[in-house]
Amino acid sequence: MSTCPRLLLAPMEGLLDHTLRDALTRAGGISRCVSEFIRITDQLLPHRVFARIVPEQLHGWRTPAGVLVRPQLLGSDPACLADNAARVAEMGAPGIDLNFGCPAKIVNRHGGGATLLDEPELLYRIARAVRAGLPEGVPLSAKMRLGNQDDSRSVACALALVEGGVCELVVHARTKAQAYRPPAYWEKVAAIRQAVAVPLVANGEIWTLADALACRAASGCEALMLGRGMVANPGLALAIVAHDARASDPSGLSWAALQPLLQGFWASVCAHIVPRNRAGRLKQWLNYLRRHYPEAQRAYAALRTENDPQRLALRLFSEFAATPSPCMHVDEVMA
Repeated sequence: MSTCPRLLLAPMEGLLDHTLRDALTRAGGISRCVSEFIRITDQLLPHRVFARIVPEQLHGWRTPAGVLVRPQLLGSDPACLADNAARVAEMGAPGIDLNFGCPAKIVNRHGGGATLLDEPELLYRIARAVRAGLPEGVPLSAKMRLGNQDDSRSVACALALVEGGVCELVVHARTKAQAYRPPAYWEKVAAIRQAVAVPLVANGEIWTLADALACRAASGCEALMLGRGMVANPGLALAIVAHDARASDPSGLSWAALQPLLQGFWASVCAHIVPRNRAGRLKQWLNYLRRHYPEAQRAYAALRTENDPQRLALRLFSEFAATPSPCMHVDEVMA
């Protein structure tokens, strides 16, 4: 049996928080998660901020399925990033990740994310400062895009981060200007792969097993980071693992097998999110799931106008579940 390369779960602001990390890591196949970004400006954040965004820190920085979560910091001030990284390391973080890939206008407007890819020398200073402030055994990784407006500095940015002390690099194969529009330019990651000596992870537009294999072939990277594709198809990592192990059925998760994950996700949403936002979170995931599951398409169409969380859960987990259970109540789902 072949050894499975690492499959990482991407950070996705406003979507992949700890509730969905829990569900997707229970699905299997994921080696490590990266949290949503923690915005660092001009102050040392209190412990409670890190704990709120990465509540897994209370359980050894692991999801309930046992998968490590590495907190991600976003900012542009080397000294302030270094101070905050050191604080998170004191809290026992299993590593620190730096964000140089976020394309959001509000983030870029305030000097963060992908806009920093215009300044390789600043990337170097940030990485060097953060690395110098961390204990020797705490790894420092980073996520970047191919560039800001174009990819002319992609290799220079990657080299700057590695020279500054980053020991693992994830590359989203699009520029900030290209946002999330298909295609992802996996072949352009290959030049970075040849230039840096640290482990490189390819990311972007990996929705299916076929996409994963094509990305590997074009980028030269065996390790992959899965984002929206894993949200839409929670069995994607399992399918990749099964393929690599030469299993006979690399099909991932059926709709029936997904039901316990949906119910667990709903329980976590009810436990951590205020009632007025619960229905939106469930419909948000269903909206992604309908890309892969016909059953999710039917459920989303029927439930999209329902905003009462209790009625929404009752209908989803009875009418649309693989094994209907008309008596299911929201409190039963949380049990």
